[in-house]
Amino acid sequence: MSTVALDIEAVRARFTALDRRLAFFDGPGGTQCPDEVIDAIADYLRYDNANIGAPYETSRRTVELVERAHERAASFLGCSAEEVAFGPSMTALNFLLTRALGRTLRAGDEVVVTTLDHDANVSPWLELAHDLGIVVRVAGVTEELALDYDDLAAKLSERTRVVAFPVAANSVGTAPDVRRIVELAHEAGALAWADAVHYAPHGPIDVAAWDVDVLICSPYKFFGPHLGLAFGKRDLIGSWRPYKVRPAADEPVGHRFELGTAQHELLAGFLAAVEYVDSLGWEAIQGHERELGARFLAGLPERIELYGLRRMEGRVPTFCFNVPGRTPEEVAVFLAERDLAVWHGDYYAVETMRHLGLEDGAVRAGIVHYNTAEEVDRLLEALGELV
Repeated sequence: MSTVALDIEAVRARFTALDRRLAFFDGPGGTQCPDEVIDAIADYLRYDNANIGAPYETSRRTVELVERAHERAASFLGCSAEEVAFGPSMTALNFLLTRALGRTLRAGDEVVVTTLDHDANVSPWLELAHDLGIVVRVAGVTEELALDYDDLAAKLSERTRVVAFPVAANSVGTAPDVRRIVELAHEAGALAWADAVHYAPHGPIDVAAWDVDVLICSPYKFFGPHLGLAFGKRDLIGSWRPYKVRPAADEPVGHRFELGTAQHELLAGFLAAVEYVDSLGWEAIQGHERELGARFLAGLPERIELYGLRRMEGRVPTFCFNVPGRTPEEVAVFLAERDLAVWHGDYYAVETMRHLGLEDGAVRAGIVHYNTAEEVDRLLEALGELV
């Protein structure tokens, strides 16, 4: 139990977006931005908007912004600034990184993904299978949708080059044991390729402690603007030949994977987002989320079918469920009419929904730290009306 309380009223006062009745349980699809993030983006465009490389004032300040953003990203991820790359989205960065790695792969090489993955960490490998003849294998899950580590180990061989996995599943909320996966991958001589998009708003990332080789995430999932952010071990990504224009610099190595002019205003927003998270602290965030998640699980009507762990250990507070006799879309529309924002469908968790046999997907309610107990109770009450 956390000993650091979150002042939820003070938190919500920092978000103009939350000053309404609509309760946002759609964080897994993108979180709201605190006003300081929005202000940082606007201020850059008002006062500093320029491209880099020129001798005048705004260009020099933009260079400083780019440097600060990489340094701050490095501290957020637990790496060095040269190992960081920004891009338009996690998906775009992952296709770029996998394409560069693909230049080292041969037909018959194998990549293992998991049933819990978002398709942005599956389809890039499937496309390489199409282009190069590599083999993509899928590690399974247990009955309660935890990762099946025995099945993962059984899928590994001397041909395995990459183990791609989520730090938290964007569908059912499962948070696998990262260190255990990394150890299995490295014992097989494979790279550990982590998707931290869904985990990033819920807890600290430490790529050095986890020993992952590549990690990708998205600032718009942790209260920032629409960007992608990637880490790669220096010696690893430095050994790849990236797809880039000839004048682009080769150092720092992470910059080789940043194509074209960066979204400088969004880097300003990213800096403000990380500062916002730091101002609250992970202990307070995680404690508040665990309480709300436990409240949701305890109050969920028995007739509603929940997919995934029925406890807060081993998961983040993202809940996937269906209501008997109702389609996921019907439930989402019903809740939207009551000012409760949830998602429905497969949320690009293709392997998960295939495993569950859910052609129409399911309803997803995601809790983040700016949600309140009153909002959770409203959601539970509305679900009670459906059953």
